[in-house]
Amino acid sequence: MGRSVQLVAGRVARVHGLRGDVLVEVRTDDPDERFAVGAVLRTEPTERGPLTVAAKRWHSGRLLLRFAEAPDRSAAELLPGVRLVVDVASSGHENEYYDHELEELTAVDVNGGEIGTVAEVLHNTGQEVLVIRCAGRADVLVPFVAAIVTQVDLVAGRLVIDAPAGLLNDGTAPDAAAEGS
Repeated sequence: MGRSVQLVAGRVARVHGLRGDVLVEVRTDDPDERFAVGAVLRTEPTERGPLTVAAKRWHSGRLLLRFAEAPDRSAAELLPGVRLVVDVASSGHENEYYDHELEELTAVDVNGGEIGTVAEVLHNTGQEVLVIRCAGRADVLVPFVAAIVTQVDLVAGRLVIDAPAGLLNDGTAPDAAAEGS
């Protein structure tokens, strides 16, 4: 794909200790790469950065960083709440996507009929699941597997769902009522 996108890789939660270390809430799958010593991170708000990682360590399972631009506790006290932003290329690998690439895509069925819009990607379910927001009815949960999500077209802004019987039915469709009689 080759295009660059900005991701929030973490957020400064609070200052830790006297040397200017800050505790970072990690929001990336590769914190060792994103927060490597020497990495330059953009910030939100922009006036707090950019920040250069001067030191990195893990303490009790939490990431502590020190930035060259905040060499002591006083300077670091200006950082809590700052989001740390990195530029990344879109995944570019077939069948691998970042959540933000999928969110807001239009979900259509195999005949091109609109189902809804991808509102969220869930990861804590044992497999990735797309939350499809449907107009006028409840959200639908769709397993993000190749047998069901048969095509993802980021350029066109859509994905195709070949749903097995009942997956997209929220129980209010006429065929569901007919089955119950």
